[in-house]
Amino acid sequence: MLSPMDDYPVHQIAEPIRHVATSDRNFYDRYYFNCYPTESPDVFLIVGLGQYPNLGVMDAFAVLRRGDDHIVARMSKALGADRTDTTVGPLRIEVLEGLQKLRVVLEPGSEYDLSFDITFDATIPAALEPKHFRRQLERVTFDTSRFLQTGTWTGSLTVDGKDFAIDPKTWRGNRDRSWGVRPVGEAEPQGRRAVDGIQNFFWIYAVMQFDEFTISVIMQEDEQGRRIVEEAMRVWPDETRDNEWLGRPEHELTFCPDTRDVTGATITFHRPGGDVLTVTCELLLANYIGIGTGYGLEQDWRHGMWQGELVVQGLRHKVREIEPFQRMFSPVDNLASFTLTEGNFAAGANTYSGTGLFEVAAIGPHEKYGFTSFTDTAQADDAYALAATDNTEE
Repeated sequence: MLSPMDDYPVHQIAEPIRHVATSDRNFYDRYYFNCYPTESPDVFLIVGLGQYPNLGVMDAFAVLRRGDDHIVARMSKALGADRTDTTVGPLRIEVLEGLQKLRVVLEPGSEYDLSFDITFDATIPAALEPKHFRRQLERVTFDTSRFLQTGTWTGSLTVDGKDFAIDPKTWRGNRDRSWGVRPVGEAEPQGRRAVDGIQNFFWIYAVMQFDEFTISVIMQEDEQGRRIVEEAMRVWPDETRDNEWLGRPEHELTFCPDTRDVTGATITFHRPGGDVLTVTCELLLANYIGIGTGYGLEQDWRHGMWQGELVVQGLRHKVREIEPFQRMFSPVDNLASFTLTEGNFAAGANTYSGTGLFEVAAIGPHEKYGFTSFTDTAQADDAYALAATDNTEE
């Protein structure tokens, strides 16, 4: 049961490193990365790798949005005793310098039309987010920690035989590391929880990368809009400078009528002194991260699900052919541009422009936007359903 990590003074409980502190089947430990060009942002790559110690599984995926193409490479294997092993078939993650530099590689394969060898170099210190905790009846459904970083990318990417040179001057992205308990693997029997109904999932997670700083925003709300977790934090490149709390964040989303596709957003930060910061979010390219990657839409491939000793697969869809119900039940990672206005114009406002991630899900009831069930959609006369173009057709 021992592994090389047991030779380091990093133990947290009176067990070998292989054993985590809880026997909850849903314990996980995960990497997430995204990568995109700031000039002509028509490619959006997302990569994830997770370990599930109590399920004995490690899996990974890469999903690329390019034009109308949704390209997925996914792989799963039996988790061995050595949790420092972060290779799943053709995909591997190498920590070159902890909390600073990581290499992410997908070797070419016959199952998919995608490969890359890219290195992330952080431009801000790793920032720890608030603890994420949610309970249904007596069962803890979420109990996780996560940190984030923004940075630049170097290396190469190949899609359908076309090579992209990844230059750190023009390619950016963010990454996070999260671990703890959240639903993974095959669905469990609901028992009494089925009587109480499925919990909604209203979620906004934005990582805004400006030249001068990074802003991280988290909002999860129940059906009535009560906050389960929230964050509004500015992180400076100077690691000696404390992260800055920006006040309570609020959201105004624009939906495409007859769908739950979000086509635009405004985020405001309300400081205790009364100052308001405003960020206008322009959604450039939607990556449907939940489709084909294991987040729960397909019953034959879910994170932590036992597939065998080693299985590698590739999937490909046209975005325009993705079913509306799949889009409704999938978190969407939007490549976005952000315009931040700080201060009032009379006194001289500062404006900053940046790019990054706008992840959003409006699954289930939510009073503010008029959703009363899991299947109703935005109405054309809704105050929030303004005239907009569906960005999924870009």
